[in-house]
Amino acid sequence: MPRTDTDTDTDSGRSVARRLRDHLGVVGLVYLGACAVLLVWALVVTAIDSSGESMAGVIPVLATAPASLVFLVLPGGTGMFIAAVALGAGVNAAIIGWCTRALRRGGRMK
Repeated sequence: MPRTDTDTDTDSGRSVARRLRDHLGVVGLVYLGACAVLLVWALVVTAIDSSGESMAGVIPVLATAPASLVFLVLPGGTGMFIAAVALGAGVNAAIIGWCTRALRRGGRMK
């Protein structure tokens, strides 16, 4: 079916995973997965540490910098830490997806 200019919802027939892969690319999805693993690891290590001196939270923040650093300055506890890492990973994955699409396209302009 040819696409017309009046189509408003081009993603309606595709699954969420397919739309994510189209927008973020495989590299962006791998990055999101790695950030999720780092976040879960940091939360588990911090919860297990009885001394309260765990620095494990630094690793996911640095992996999602610079966007996570902007959100990390907001007041809050664990919830804000998770939100900062998640938003930072999302922003970075979107940028990675945009870059991979631009590199794949090469010198051609749409």
